[in-house]
Amino acid sequence: MAENFIVPSKTFHGIGTFEKLTELSGKRAMIVTGKGSMRRTGYIDKAEQLLRSKGFEVHVFDGVEADPSIETVMCGFDEMQSFQPDWIIGLGGCSAIDAAKAMWVFYEYPDTKFEDIIPPFTIKPLRNKAKFVAIPSTSGTGTEATCVSVITDREKGTKYPLVSYELCPDVAIVDGEVCKSMPEHVTANTGMDALTHALEAYVTPLADAYTDSLAERAVVDIFKTLPTACKNGDDLDARQTMHDASCLAGMSFTNALLGIVHSMAHQVGGMFGVPHGRANAILLPNVIRFNAKESEAKYAQLAKLVDENNSESLACRIEQLRSSVGIEDGFKQFGVDADDWSVKVRTMAQNAMADACTGCNPRQPTEDEIVDLLNLCFEGVAYKG
Repeated sequence: MAENFIVPSKTFHGIGTFEKLTELSGKRAMIVTGKGSMRRTGYIDKAEQLLRSKGFEVHVFDGVEADPSIETVMCGFDEMQSFQPDWIIGLGGCSAIDAAKAMWVFYEYPDTKFEDIIPPFTIKPLRNKAKFVAIPSTSGTGTEATCVSVITDREKGTKYPLVSYELCPDVAIVDGEVCKSMPEHVTANTGMDALTHALEAYVTPLADAYTDSLAERAVVDIFKTLPTACKNGDDLDARQTMHDASCLAGMSFTNALLGIVHSMAHQVGGMFGVPHGRANAILLPNVIRFNAKESEAKYAQLAKLVDENNSESLACRIEQLRSSVGIEDGFKQFGVDADDWSVKVRTMAQNAMADACTGCNPRQPTEDEIVDLLNLCFEGVAYKG
């Protein structure tokens, strides 16, 4: 059972809570963001105005790409070293916030090497130089409430989840209006990512009453709301419900951790550029089928909350939701080349076995079982056991 329950010190949630930036006090704030969406929608300017009204000097690093690389993290770290912020603000999608978290580690410990922090829970205590605010613009990773930062090694073609309770933000601002401009396909991908977080957290060995209650609410709200959020992005009630569900799922998995859906998705994303949430959506039903041997009772308990009966009907219901929001059944349908896949699938399986998430999967897989799951999900075929 989990011994701790770690969440941000403050979580502001609801339409209009972006204004809570004015409750910070300090001298210098560095905003880390992506390559344009927060600038185009006016949120960078708004953040700067709010912070300057409280006497802050503000610096913006706006070069974070999707699936942020080690190189981007080090560029941001260099700018942090020069600016010396006492607040770091990750503003935007999960990539911006994850990159900001990793920059924070190097800012606090400049002599650290990236390979030093890959093993779980090896990051030294933070907050000696700065505290951290997360303001997500996507409703998926829950990174505003988690102990995780996912960084990509482009040379090796793999993603590394950096895991430490030190990485949980001090302040989370969960304002659904910030993600109003999110495109339909991104809404779908990120929503299925949040659903995966809740479902994986629900069956890990570390799950408990706290994490289960959060996961249950997230699952119910996502099934109910995701199709509406995809089809009508201007529906602020749907946007806020999805944003809250993503945060609740994040709070659940940051304490209960994750499983092999994420271990495999990290590799498929790193090797083939499949968006993380989309990869999760393709992998999730078959992993439920694989895990059911150990976790049928818990899956059945969760299934009842969405008017289903067991793990198989839950997996089928997820496949229906996936289809309704425009996500393919398999990686082949997404467009991954079959020959390229066959060359790389064994390497992906090996990397997935070494991934930090695999250790908390309720059923421990062999490398061959990971290969089998990956190949079935490539074709879009159900796992039969």
